Amino acid sequence: MAEPARLCVTNQKGGVGKTTVAINLAGALNDRGRDVLFVDLDPQGNATEGLGLLEAYDAEPPTLLDALVDPEGVPREEIVYDHEEMDVVASNVDMNAAASTLAAEDDAELRLDRLLTSLESNVDGDYDFVVVDCPPHLGAVTDNGLVAAQNLVIPALAEPTSKRSLELLFDYVGALEMDHDVEIEPQALVANRIENTNAADEMLEWFEDALPETPLYRVRKRVAFQRAFSAGSSIFAVEEENDMREVFASMAETLDERLTGTRLEVSA
Repeated sequence: MAEPARLCVTNQKGGVGKTTVAINLAGALNDRGRDVLFVDLDPQGNATEGLGLLEAYDAEPPTLLDALVDPEGVPREEIVYDHEEMDVVASNVDMNAAASTLAAEDDAELRLDRLLTSLESNVDGDYDFVVVDCPPHLGAVTDNGLVAAQNLVIPALAEPTSKRSLELLFDYVGALEMDHDVEIEPQALVANRIENTNAADEMLEWFEDALPETPLYRVRKRVAFQRAFSAGSSIFAVEEENDMREVFASMAETLDERLTGTRLEVSA
């Protein structure tokens, strides 16, 4: 069985549109004909809500937290929910205790990796991609996403505060790589909610200079994102023209070719 490509959507700075990027990247991969497993690691459950699964957030145990504590012991059907575009490992209110709970466990940073291995081998056929939406802060839960996926998709605002947040993220990633003998690589940088200002233009240039080997995608604010979120889907599942679809489609195509080595003909 081929192992799925894993992507971790992360930035410890809040308010960068991380969940919007994660949901719509997953939707773009699905639109390419890829089978996607989406994992909402964020205790706030924004992606779970944005995929129309709010009832899962308040579900009784066993939940995602139980599965992280015992990766092979929680039945798949308890934490994986069906969605028209992807399968979803939903977040739950219990995840608010994840950091303290995992801190008491051995190999705390490896629990998601074990869980994904268990889930990936319990489906009819293989997933092509796993997309992990991380919390907007560093710590044990985000560590799990980084170590399990090892491929980063980084949303950032085109504003000066992003310089420091990216520097901190890469310092943190470097320490994790040394601790766990892994290589965690940035695969896409998403300049999100771009405004037409000189400051934004300067930051876009800085992004390109700082990460010259990492594809940069420019995403502008569109009401269509909020409408799709309210409908419980990505922008690819709603009947609405949106120029940002092309940006996410391009990102999905590049990631597909980079991480699976596959070129797909996608119908318009």
